[in-house]
Amino acid sequence: MAKRKGTLAAILSDQGFGSHKDCRSLVGKGAVELGREESGAVRWSVAEDADAQVTPEGLHIRIGAFEFPWREKLYIAFHKPAGTECSHTPTHHRSVFSFFPEPFLRRGLEAVGRLDADTTGLLLLTDSGAFNHLLTSPRKHVPKTYRVGTKHPISPEQIAKLAAGVELRGEDGTTLPASLVLLSEKSCDLTVSEGKYHQVKRMFAAAGNRVESIHRIAIGAVKLPDDLASGQWRWLQATDLSALGFKED
Repeated sequence: MAKRKGTLAAILSDQGFGSHKDCRSLVGKGAVELGREESGAVRWSVAEDADAQVTPEGLHIRIGAFEFPWREKLYIAFHKPAGTECSHTPTHHRSVFSFFPEPFLRRGLEAVGRLDADTTGLLLLTDSGAFNHLLTSPRKHVPKTYRVGTKHPISPEQIAKLAAGVELRGEDGTTLPASLVLLSEKSCDLTVSEGKYHQVKRMFAAAGNRVESIHRIAIGAVKLPDDLASGQWRWLQATDLSALGFKED
């Protein structure tokens, strides 16, 4: 496949640095550095021509303190802290989007589904509508695994109820069967393949228990990295996208 090219101003604009006019101004001020990997290191140079034809693949961009490799689309794994909301306009807590640079937000970065304010763990974010739809469509039944702490011991009867599906208050029918791995008397890993409102809490309530903590550890085959601290993020790799059944255009 032939590599694409575009003017530097257009590429910077597509990456969320503002309008073409804004990006021309940044280049004119000498604020834009471009880099490419050579011998395992990125070699940087100050951009001088906003109209220069540039191949974006493999390009690194640095403007002030902000530096990242060019990405056609954003695919991100984030370790969501407690007390954060998956909203651009939060009401009571800090927004998860406050952890990301402004250019990402200008590109339309969105959370793939939502976690409650007190729920921690793996949250995926993207500016790809196709990727978001794949993982949130009710028809796809993408499994999600949560580490759950409960108020009361988890009984064999409760495990059986969750495995068979439970009736949630205010809804017809039962939930899809869930799988549960007991970790201790009051903790387990629960895997569900639906995305109902407050589903984990409501499922345990329907089974006769109460949830005290929820921490998402996996979406499909993608697990929360052990070395990804709370409040940190990293790029999803091509292998992660493939494991989720997603193929980039």
